[in-house]
Formats: sequence, structure tokens, C-alpha cells
Amino acid sequence: MTFAPLTAAAPSDLESSIVLAATAALLLGLLVIVLVLLARRYLYVCRPNEVLIFTGRKGGPIIVRPRKLGPDDTAAGAGLGHKWRIPILERVDRMDMRTLSVDIVVQNAYSAGNIPLRIHAIANVKIHSDPQLLRNAIERFLGRADDEIRLVAQQTLEGALREVLAQMTPEQVNEDRLTFAENLARSARDDLDKLGLQLDTLKIQNVADDTGYLDSLGRPAIAAALRDAENAENQAMQEIAEAQAQSTRRSEVARAQAETAIVRKKNELAKLTAELEGKAAAVEREADVAAKTARAQAEQTLQQVRSELERMRLTADVVIPAEFRREAEAILAKGAAAPTAEEGKAVAKVLEATAAAWRKMGPQAREIYVIQHLEQIVGTIVSHLRKIDVEEVHILDPGDGSGLASYAASYPQTIAAVLRALAETTGVDVPALLSDGVAAPAAMKTPTAPQRSAP
Repeated sequence: MTFAPLTAAAPSDLESSIVLAATAALLLGLLVIVLVLLARRYLYVCRPNEVLIFTGRKGGPIIVRPRKLGPDDTAAGAGLGHKWRIPILERVDRMDMRTLSVDIVVQNAYSAGNIPLRIHAIANVKIHSDPQLLRNAIERFLGRADDEIRLVAQQTLEGALREVLAQMTPEQVNEDRLTFAENLARSARDDLDKLGLQLDTLKIQNVADDTGYLDSLGRPAIAAALRDAENAENQAMQEIAEAQAQSTRRSEVARAQAETAIVRKKNELAKLTAELEGKAAAVEREADVAAKTARAQAEQTLQQVRSELERMRLTADVVIPAEFRREAEAILAKGAAAPTAEEGKAVAKVLEATAAAWRKMGPQAREIYVIQHLEQIVGTIVSHLRKIDVEEVHILDPGDGSGLASYAASYPQTIAAVLRALAETTGVDVPALLSDGVAAPAAMKTPTAPQRSAP
């Protein structure tokens, strides 16, 4: 059997296929690049804060606005509008729809009553979103800077502010700024619509005057507010003082309760300590008492033995000799007392005789007794007067030398005063007895009994 030789495919067909595929891919890539470049150059996408104005074609400008969000739109890619620009025939302009802040300051704006005011307000203005009014804005502001639009809006709002201010009193402007702003917005709406502008917000920042009219209007209210504030402050201070007093009282009560609880606990602790110490002391005392009792019993037994020995010694040394001496002294005392007893009996008889003689003499017995003992009485008085010690005496003499004599005569007068006191006390007037010349005969003198010392 014979086989035919294998032959490879022609290389020219494979290479041509590769070349065709590469050429097609290159052309496709070039087409994509061209489309991207065309899209970047001629496709205009409208951002959410602007509008696109296409001009150059018949029928007027074409306005491309951001597409409104619908209920089925997502956040990504929603709200965008776009349009292709025809080269050479069309021109595209962008108009910013963002808010412009306008600062409005009006000086010497006369209000109702011809009172000049100074008004400061802040307004937020933007290009109107209504299609018809947007065309007015395109006619007036297309290609102009934001500062020019802000200046036109400012001048328009200042004119409207002066117009509205002329119809309101300063009190209305100052007290009801919301109504003032609403009137201003309503008055400026027609002019702003013609310009294609929209007033978003208008806030009155400050209302003042150079004449002090508003200040004078506010003085009563300020005074009342100050008075109310002062009263409120006084009331608040009073409430604070009362709250402080209550808190202080509560703190003092709490502190007193705490101190009482502490003292009670200390007393309980002291009581418990005293009880424990008392028990310990009682145990110690019981031990001491037991030891002392045993010692005392031993000493008592010893003392009994000693006392018995001492008793026997005292009996032998003291008691028996003392009994013999007592019996001897008793015998001697009886012998010595016999004369004294007889002498006492004699004195008693003398005193009885003297008393009988006094009874016989009657009332004059006392005077006679005083005369008999006059020397002793006067001596006793004088001895007591001698005890008077006069250290220094100042004598004032009237000039006749009687001062010293008066001082010397004071001693007898002292004696006389003592005798008068004796007379008032005992009823015996010694000077009167001496002046009457009463003398006691020597025979009538009653002998006094001799005095002897007791054995």
C-alpha cells in the first residue's frame, strides 16, 4: 500500500486573515476615538446648577435645562439634560443658576412720618427658573458677570425698599420685620420678573435711625425690661438664699444626725468596752480576792495565834500589875479625899449663910456686892481698855488749845461709856452708886471662901 504525502496549508491565507482582523480592530478603535472626540466637542451636558442656551438656528434660542427628577429616577445620572451642538451653525452659552447674595444698605430712607431710617438687609437672588422669565434673564444677563447681576438686583431692591418704607411707620418696621420683608418682596416681584430674577429670601438685619427716635421708643420697654430683670434677679437671689438656707438647714440637720449617730455608736462602743473591761476586772478582782482571801485566812490564823500570845503576855506584864496599882491608888485616894470633903462641906455652909444674909438685906444686897467688888470690876474694864492700840492720831486744834485736852479726855469717856453699857446690861449703875456716896462698912463685908484647886 502506498500513502500520499501530507501537505501544509498555504501560509498566505492565515497571514491575510490576521491582517484583516488587525485592520478591523484598528479601524474600530479609531472610530471609537473619533466618536469620543466628537462627543467631547459637540455633546453638551447641562449640570444641575446651570442652563444651556443654544443659539444660531431659526426660531430663537434653545434652552436646555437640567432634567427634573422623577419617581423612578435614581441618584446616579438623575437631573441631567444634554444636547448635541451642530458645528458652525450653533453656539452654546452657559448661565449660572446659583444663588447670589445681595447686601442692601439704605441710608436716610424716609418712613411714614418723615423719619429717616437706616436699613440693612440681606437678599438671596438667582436667575428665574420659569421658562418665560428665564428668557428675560437671557436677554438681559447672558454673557454678563455675576457682579453685574448682583448690582442690578441690589439697585432694584433698594428702590423697592424705599417705596415700601415710605408706607410704614418706624414702629411697624422695627416691630414687624417679617411683614416688612414680605411687603418688600411683593413690591420688588414685578421688577425682578421683568429682569428674569427670582428673590429666594430677604432678611432685615438692622433698623436704626440717626435721630434717636427708635431709641426713645424703646426706652420705656427697656426700663420695664430692666425693672422686670431686676425683679427677676431679686426673686432669683431670694430663691437662691432660701434654697441655700434650706440646704444649710438640711446639712446641719444631717450633720447633727450624723454626730448623734456617731455619739450613739461611741457610747455603745464605750459601753461594750466598759462591759468587757468590767468583766476582765471582775475576773482579776475575783482572782485577787481569792488570793487575798487565802492570804487573809492564813494571816487571820496567824494573828489569832499572835493575839493569844500577846494577850497572855499583856496579862502577865500589864493587867495584873495594873490591877494591883489601881487597888492601891483607890485606897490612897480615899485617904486624901477625906480633908477635901470636909472643907467642901464648910464652904457650902458659908455660902448658905451668905445667901441668908443677902436675903435679909433685901434690894441693897446687889449694890453692896458691887461696891465690894468694884476694884475688881473697874480693873477688868481698864485691862480691856489697855488692849486698844492707837498707832497714829491727827488732832485738829480749833486754836484755843482744846484739841489735845479733848483727845486726853476720850479715855475717861471711854470708861464711862463702858460703865453705862454695864448698867444697861446688868442693871447696876456704878457711877450712880459712887455719886450717892454709898459706902460699905468693913464689918458688912462678906468674907469669901478660899479657893482651892481641885485635887
